[in-house]
Amino acid sequence: MTVQISPSILSADFTDLAREVARIAPAADWVHVDVMDAHFVPNLTIGLPVVERLAQVSELPLDCHLMIADPDRWAPSYAEAGARSVTFHAEAVSAPVRLARELRARGARAGMALNPATPIEPYADLLPELDMLLLMTVEPGFGGQKFLDLVLPKLRRTRELVSRSGAQVWLQVDGGVAADTVERVVEAGADVLVAGSAVYGAEDPAEAVRGLRQLAAQAQTAQA
Repeated sequence: MTVQISPSILSADFTDLAREVARIAPAADWVHVDVMDAHFVPNLTIGLPVVERLAQVSELPLDCHLMIADPDRWAPSYAEAGARSVTFHAEAVSAPVRLARELRARGARAGMALNPATPIEPYADLLPELDMLLLMTVEPGFGGQKFLDLVLPKLRRTRELVSRSGAQVWLQVDGGVAADTVERVVEAGADVLVAGSAVYGAEDPAEAVRGLRQLAAQAQTAQA
């Protein structure tokens, strides 16, 4: 599958999110929306009302990453608000299969995220219930962190598990994705890349997305 780019608005200007989303619309595949509740992670960002409004004005589909406590209760509301992909954390969910099915029933892709220290193997049997796995390549909670190379072996194992299962599961990485890390994550098996500061820290965010996409394509070609 061709690598997709999902820029994170965590690094955007929160005073004008509609404009910030429009700046990446010509080049990106998704808008990555980091929802943080100051409970599961120490940071507090945006919540359901903002996501609902963004879904109304964005030309791109919303890819919501819920770094929140009790996603079993709250995640379906994000699908109902218009998010096309909703990702909950394995460390926070109580009934992942039930929640994944609820998200799909509400028209969203169901994703599950794992923190850097959380192994993939206990969740292998859940793959048919999921549309995406998100492997955090930094500790969740704040943007602009340095990429953790220690996640790369887990990324390779996850790609092998997905391939063996036959499930159509996208493999997303989030944290420290930039020009100097794209090749490593694509080589390890990622096909959806979240990038925040690497995109919104550039003078032209859309051009930054195109640059990341080109590097990802080159990495895929080198593997072929």
